[in-house]
Amino acid sequence: MIPQDLLKQIDFIKEIDKIKYIQRQTKLFNRDRRENDAEHSWHLAMMAIVLSEHSDREIDLLKVIKMVLIQDIVEIDAGDTLLYAQNKSHENTAEEKKGAERIFGMLPEKQAEKFMQIWTEFETGNSNEAKFAKSMDRLEPLLQNTSNDGGTWKEFGVKYQTVYAKKKVIKNGSTELWNYAETLIEDSVKKGILEK
Repeated sequence: MIPQDLLKQIDFIKEIDKIKYIQRQTKLFNRDRRENDAEHSWHLAMMAIVLSEHSDREIDLLKVIKMVLIQDIVEIDAGDTLLYAQNKSHENTAEEKKGAERIFGMLPEKQAEKFMQIWTEFETGNSNEAKFAKSMDRLEPLLQNTSNDGGTWKEFGVKYQTVYAKKKVIKNGSTELWNYAETLIEDSVKKGILEK
């Protein structure tokens, strides 16, 4: 007889395959194709591994990796919201919480609780791990937009002040990465791919 917990886990694994079909607004590096959430999550995990030495504080790298892999699963239900959207909050939406409860709730109870804790910790953004994970989440699209001559900034008419304010979260996890990001933002203005 197959254990019920295993069946629940397999159902969850099948369900999260849908993340591959969630299209983000940001495009791949130097490309016209939009990135999907699975690609984004994988890239953030790799960035966390490669850039972890630049964290301002000691972090549990495995926990950061879990955060960046889990945090966008809720978009299976809630969809991707553009960071710069004027008509909808990008942070802590009711739709995302409802999606987290449904999707993580497919898992065995203890595992579901752990996933929910990790997701909530990322969303709250107070722990060292969450601060660094959010740095990765904000840095990756910045790198993409600078590689795509302004990408979504141009497409949606996003101005310097908005980009600067949204990207400043990077500083909470890494001063060094923020200094780099700030240079990229300023250079984007000089190059004419970000309007001041």
